[in-house]
Amino acid sequence: MVYSYLLTKEETSLKDALKELDKSFDKAHELYFYLMQLMVDLTDLQARRLDDARNKYLPSYEDLHPNTRFVDNEFIATLRTTEAFSDYIEENKLSWRNDDIFLKVMLERVIHSKEYEKYMSAESTDYARDCQFWKDLMRHVILPDEGLADILENKSVYWNDDLETMGTFTVKTIKRFEDKVEDPILPMYKDNEDSEFGKTLFTKAVEMRAANDEIINAMISGKWDAERIAFMDRVIMGVAITEVKEFISIPTSVTLNEYIEIAKYYSTPKSGSFVNGILNNVIKDFKSRRIIVKD
Repeated sequence: MVYSYLLTKEETSLKDALKELDKSFDKAHELYFYLMQLMVDLTDLQARRLDDARNKYLPSYEDLHPNTRFVDNEFIATLRTTEAFSDYIEENKLSWRNDDIFLKVMLERVIHSKEYEKYMSAESTDYARDCQFWKDLMRHVILPDEGLADILENKSVYWNDDLETMGTFTVKTIKRFEDKVEDPILPMYKDNEDSEFGKTLFTKAVEMRAANDEIINAMISGKWDAERIAFMDRVIMGVAITEVKEFISIPTSVTLNEYIEIAKYYSTPKSGSFVNGILNNVIKDFKSRRIIVKD
């Protein structure tokens, strides 16, 4: 802190950007737990509904003898008591209880889904089937719901692009519970190398920005006007070139496929094919000049 004023403007910007990157990782991890807590809160809401029905002034036979398979789901019971999950939820005070309208609407969609009908009408169930039920609900009912995307977007700008990935991790976690993995809750990073990857890639991409721009300009010379290339395309290609050169353990095909998809998602409709063509030529050039020697 004492010497922070000595940093140049560019160094300060980089430092701030790295802090923001760390924060985005933290928020993505929070979303992962938030999605799992949604399953618990939906279960609790249905339990309260059944209890309210039992305590009506004139309860029906169905009110007094409801099918409790949903609220008795063994996977949810196990998730609740998993220390890594319960500790994070408690420490970060994550709950959907304040979003009662959304929670009620989502529960109605769950209850009226074919997945719910099939599960509740089955002759019997077991732990594996209980896990499969929630995997099916997440994949086909909860995660595709536009209301979920809308409410998450309102809660955090960091969650706009993370729902698909964190949803995949949530389904994978349910599978880990099903397989009775010792530590089913996924860690934020799989190891120290993974925890440093994003920060290292970002820092190197910034350092190599000018050199990468020269490489891109050389590849488009005589074919496209450099000034008309979408800014996001240039950023994506610059990061991809950095990864190709600096991370020798990552195959070029993996990098190529990843950044083509990123271009399709974040840039223009034609960006995928454009980025594909430029990066393919860059990789071929790097290999011919032995700048890289990986596949």
